Amino acid sequence: MIKLRPLLSTLSSVRMPLVANNKRWSDKCKHLRCFQTAGKMNPEQHPNDRPSGANELLKRGAESEGNAEDAAIHAEKKQKVCEDQPRNEKKFSQRKVVLLLAYSGKGYYGMQRTGCSQFTAIEDELVPALVKSGCIPENHGQDMKSMSFQRCARTDKGVSAAGQVVSLKLWLIDDAVDKINAQLPEQIRVLGLRRVTASFDSRKCCDARTYSYLLPTIAFAPKDLVHNDTSYRLGSEGLQRVNQLFSHFKGSHNFYNFTSQKAWQDDSARRYIMDMACDEPFVHDDAEFSVVKVTGQSFMMHQIRKMVGLVITVAKGYAGEEVMERCWGEKRVDIPKAPGLGLVLERVHFPNYNRRFGGDGLHEPLDWSREEGAIAAFKERHIYPAILRTEREERAMEAWMSMLPNHDFQSTISKAEHGKDVLQNGCHASAGWALHIDGGEFLPHHCKASTKSDL
Repeated sequence: MIKLRPLLSTLSSVRMPLVANNKRWSDKCKHLRCFQTAGKMNPEQHPNDRPSGANELLKRGAESEGNAEDAAIHAEKKQKVCEDQPRNEKKFSQRKVVLLLAYSGKGYYGMQRTGCSQFTAIEDELVPALVKSGCIPENHGQDMKSMSFQRCARTDKGVSAAGQVVSLKLWLIDDAVDKINAQLPEQIRVLGLRRVTASFDSRKCCDARTYSYLLPTIAFAPKDLVHNDTSYRLGSEGLQRVNQLFSHFKGSHNFYNFTSQKAWQDDSARRYIMDMACDEPFVHDDAEFSVVKVTGQSFMMHQIRKMVGLVITVAKGYAGEEVMERCWGEKRVDIPKAPGLGLVLERVHFPNYNRRFGGDGLHEPLDWSREEGAIAAFKERHIYPAILRTEREERAMEAWMSMLPNHDFQSTISKAEHGKDVLQNGCHASAGWALHIDGGEFLPHHCKASTKSDL
């Protein structure tokens, strides 16, 4: 006979764990049904009305779906950008560099772009060459600010350069200099390239500029001699006298009489000249020539040409030497402006930048010693022959000297004459190649963020 009591006791002990397990599974199923119901909720139902577990699961699911969707969109955009990018942009990074330029200015309306098709500037040749060589994207050729383009000096109409420097961001492609030159005319060359700091600005960090002025020495001869007398020789005494006159410009002076559109009280008219002298003469085609060199922190428009013009005026005897002291005063002095043909930007100087970054192991000093041979060769082939040939054919200096007797150096310039000078320069400025930019004193120990130069 089977004993029921022990059997029932055994079955009861087995049933209790099963019930507990069934309860846990029931709770899980209920939880899942709540999740499914929550997914079918009315869109207007507030999320807080859902069970907390369902909210958490929905949140995690939405995050996963959002991340997946964002990743897909990002991948699609990245693929589209890669397809739209030029080959060079995908391969190379943009870096801040400086380019050493040399050019013959004959036929060009200065360095800076004019924005007018009638006046071609050096930059109208340079920027398209940068695009065609693959150094910058095409849109940067239209908006030069996009590549942080800046020039050390503005050179005026017809003015040449043997050591102009521009700073910009470009792609460092292989053989960049050769590829740029392949797109440029022969009278414009890139002679060197250097990496610089990301914040480098060629105009603001330039401490000084050196110009030269090539002219026939007959310009310093007494006024009673014939202007086209090629047999004239300056001689050692004449050279000494000329350099004594040029020494008046050394130091810090108010040069407002050597430009236009500036008042005597304008602080930007005060400039610092480090050196100015005439080199030993040389003979070319039976005529004697010499080169005047001047180094200063910065120069205003027409300043150098008027400095040369005043020395010629005094050396020839049209005015006394006292006029050179009178021109520092407040009254306007009638100073003739020498022709622009012989003016050349020789070199720009960065001693403070070189002192700070030239030896940091990452950047090279901007001294261009390796390019000296190329600079000299370019001047001998393109700059000096163009100046000498044009002077021989057009006789610009001879024509200018014939007008010196028309100036009255004993009285101040009339308002009518000054207005005419301003009007002429204003017309040039509207063409975009002769704009006035302010400048300041020479600061010997740091870059001058507020200093600008017209030349």
